[in-house]
Amino acid sequence: MGGSTSANVVLGVGGGIAAYKACLLLRLLTEAGHQVTVVPTAAALRFVGAPTWEALSGRPVSDSVWQDVYDVPHVRLGQRADLVVVAPATADLLARAANGIADDLLTTTLLTARCPVLMAPAMHTEMWLHPATQANVATLRARGVLVLDPAEGRLTGADSGPGRLPEPEQLYAACLPHLPSSSHPTAASAVSEPGAVGVPGPLAGRRVVVSAGGTREALDPVRFLGNRSSGKQGYALAEVAAALGAEVTLVSANVYLPAPTGVELVKVESALQMLAAMTAASESADVVVMAAAVADFRPARYVDTKIKKTHDPDDPDAAPTITLVRNPDILATLVADRAKRAAGTLSGSSMTPATPLIVGFAAETGDASGDVLDHARAKLTRKGCDLLVANQVGSDLVFGQDVTTVHILAPDGSVQRGAPGSKHDAARQIWAAVAQRLGERPGL
Repeated sequence: MGGSTSANVVLGVGGGIAAYKACLLLRLLTEAGHQVTVVPTAAALRFVGAPTWEALSGRPVSDSVWQDVYDVPHVRLGQRADLVVVAPATADLLARAANGIADDLLTTTLLTARCPVLMAPAMHTEMWLHPATQANVATLRARGVLVLDPAEGRLTGADSGPGRLPEPEQLYAACLPHLPSSSHPTAASAVSEPGAVGVPGPLAGRRVVVSAGGTREALDPVRFLGNRSSGKQGYALAEVAAALGAEVTLVSANVYLPAPTGVELVKVESALQMLAAMTAASESADVVVMAAAVADFRPARYVDTKIKKTHDPDDPDAAPTITLVRNPDILATLVADRAKRAAGTLSGSSMTPATPLIVGFAAETGDASGDVLDHARAKLTRKGCDLLVANQVGSDLVFGQDVTTVHILAPDGSVQRGAPGSKHDAARQIWAAVAQRLGERPGL
């Protein structure tokens, strides 16, 4: 790559329904300034046609070794590539690659490539877990191919399990270590060069803080008050923001997901710890998103030893009384601190005052007094944030699930109503609204 900020990337696309996600990966790569040549299999073109790939890449697309023979494409593509990415990599494609079969343009390119090769499998669970597929993956990895593990979630039809193609932002993050370091921002460069632009995009050069997960409030050394939040939405927001060029700090409460690539991770447990972390990180932020589910209450008293059951024969059902106190309202505190910084009245702040755009979340169930949007509108007015993301929650809704529906409310009364989709889809919708509020083109 010779110090260039762009790379020659070959994007191979296998014949699976997940081929549509490769369109978004292609966009992320091209927006970062890389030259991307899409090489689909014949089966892939039955899912996404050549005109789509050509329009998104700005380059001709073919699956044939017989087109432009004078340039020997089945050799040159691999020789010239700085990175080859295959997404989705079907079971058939993994098998052909592992066995050195070269019967189309993509498999010949894989044989001639001497650059890093990254493959992202996607298939039904039974196919992924089959011993033949696992042996092919082991063979490829032994040769130095980076084969990602598939995500777990909803597959084609009603099936669910491991075999889902990771989201485009996750795929892009996996590509970053193999692309020129100057083509994407680092925390060090952002600190030493304020305003430096990394990946072109609506959030390039922005400092973003996202909270995720659910806080836990300790009762004793083994028990706590908590909630069902998995942190998936907050992590998706962080991944998408990083892919769009932002410098991201993720304040994570009790989340058991891999840390997003290129994101500064700050782990907390309780609401008070989250308040301290969010307050510190927000001092220099351009955007703050409070996606975490923060416990409204905590025990008034923490017991140093495990609370025991009583063994009173006269009252076998006796149980201790737990007194609760309210936790601080983190979202309202951040809004109030922003106003104080703008007025120059916030004490103890040593950094340049920042007045970030603040996005809140309203996880509501609805009740006799109003539906989800009614409660969300009231919360937006009460909190004073710039945007509020509303969704309906419950034991089988949103928390821990891969599909969600969000509505984005603004103080002027407007509502952007979303459609059901993945949490990464919701994150893209949210960041588009944020980018628009920041005065930039959404470009998502």
